[in-house]
Amino acid sequence: MAQAKRIMKAAALPLLGLGALGACATSAADPRPAADTCRAGPGQAFIGQTASSDTGAALLAATRTRELRWVAPGMMVTMDYRFGRLTVAYDGAMRIVSVSCG
Repeated sequence: MAQAKRIMKAAALPLLGLGALGACATSAADPRPAADTCRAGPGQAFIGQTASSDTGAALLAATRTRELRWVAPGMMVTMDYRFGRLTVAYDGAMRIVSVSCG
């Protein structure tokens, strides 16, 4: 009888481990999005300015954004929304024409 209990416990241990892995997988794929820190409003003041690395740094600071994506005229871009990313489009004269989050 004691041996049967040991066998049952030994058989249950791997199953407990799978349950723990499942919990980890669920928390890693949390459906709730992270808070978006991007604020495009302050970036609107940069429309018309020349696109440059200095302007990019100022845009990141003003909009509280972690990532900056420059969009050149005619450039193809993905349509995915990424939290914390600022998308800045400029024209052929390197003038900023739009500032948006995502």
